[in-house]
Amino acid sequence: MAHKTYTPSTSANAMQLRTRQKNKFDEIESSLGLARSSRIPLAQGQSRLTSWLNRVHLFQPFAKPATDNDVIWLLDNTAYKSMSTGAWQAEFVAAVFEREDKETLVDMVTAVIRAVGLADDATRRKTVEERLLPFLWDIRPATMVTASQSSRELKLGPTNTNGLTSNVLNVSSSGRGSLVKASTKIGDGRGSIVNMQTYYAGDDGWGIISDVDDTIKVTMTSDPVGILRETFINSPTPIPGMPELYAKIKSLLPLDTAWFYLSASPYNLYPFLKQFRKQHYPPGTLILRDSSWKTVAGLLSALTLRTEEYKVDRMKKINTWLPRRKMIVIGDSTQSDPEAYGEIYRAVPGWIRLILIRKATDVAAVGIREKNEPERFEKAFKDIPRDAWHVFENPRECVEIIRKTIQEGGH
Repeated sequence: MAHKTYTPSTSANAMQLRTRQKNKFDEIESSLGLARSSRIPLAQGQSRLTSWLNRVHLFQPFAKPATDNDVIWLLDNTAYKSMSTGAWQAEFVAAVFEREDKETLVDMVTAVIRAVGLADDATRRKTVEERLLPFLWDIRPATMVTASQSSRELKLGPTNTNGLTSNVLNVSSSGRGSLVKASTKIGDGRGSIVNMQTYYAGDDGWGIISDVDDTIKVTMTSDPVGILRETFINSPTPIPGMPELYAKIKSLLPLDTAWFYLSASPYNLYPFLKQFRKQHYPPGTLILRDSSWKTVAGLLSALTLRTEEYKVDRMKKINTWLPRRKMIVIGDSTQSDPEAYGEIYRAVPGWIRLILIRKATDVAAVGIREKNEPERFEKAFKDIPRDAWHVFENPRECVEIIRKTIQEGGH
């Protein structure tokens, strides 16, 4: 009877809540909340009213151009051919922040160092300060950003209630697999990302969707103290064997393969995660939650609440861009990747050809044992052919599975 009432979203959310309770996430978040800024942090996701206001461009009549006093991020993206018009398009995402003074920063740095139980020294404070800054800048809603790409002016905005712009624009034609740069001359100061690149994917071929946290990067998503250490203190570390696996995948697939890195982290971590990806993994578009947090506690919530719903939503968006691609999706057992991948496999028949799940062997120590139980995977992948999903511990196990999938065309 229980199996009949099973839904991926309900199961994933219940598992995440049990993990939060067992590992005292609420207690850690409460201690970090003391260092919040004067502005109320934005809630995870958006209310129906906020979503509607953004869609109808409420801010358009009041929008102002960004200035050199703002921090501007241009995020890399992927171009695709519109199914209706045949024209090349891409979703351009930019973020605009207002710089904030150092007063709040001192308090929050101290809170993080205390939360992880480390000695407070100057070197450690400097690292924490640099990584915390994007969590402290006030967002700038109703702001326009002007950029240029291939001699074409791009009008991005206005930013919404999360300080983000999201505009689907036509772009110049280019060969599939090519990279075309774009830039803005505004806001080129400390912390800004004024250059970006668009990857031209083409409408068919292969694609990779990879989770980030505890799939390719050590994040310790089931442990609040571990998340803080790995995000704000330790040097970002790849999961052993995964850089080699991804390099092998890259060598097996055509050069115009589309790569996406999908993380439940808020977009405040975009520079941090982009640099990590650049050091260890093939180029690709990094997709993060389109919410901004004014507290570090918000990071812990983003990584542990409603991640299945978020990832399914983003994968459906990727499917609208590249519906004829054959996708290989890679995740891990610490969050809700099995449930998310299983749901999208069933919801969009024929799109996903292979699901790979890294079994995090330390999950029993920092999470809950049920995350690695065979019954979990059987439920998550109900009605999916057994040769279409694989749970692995050693990344080397995946090479022949991927090779076979490619040779057979993913059938």
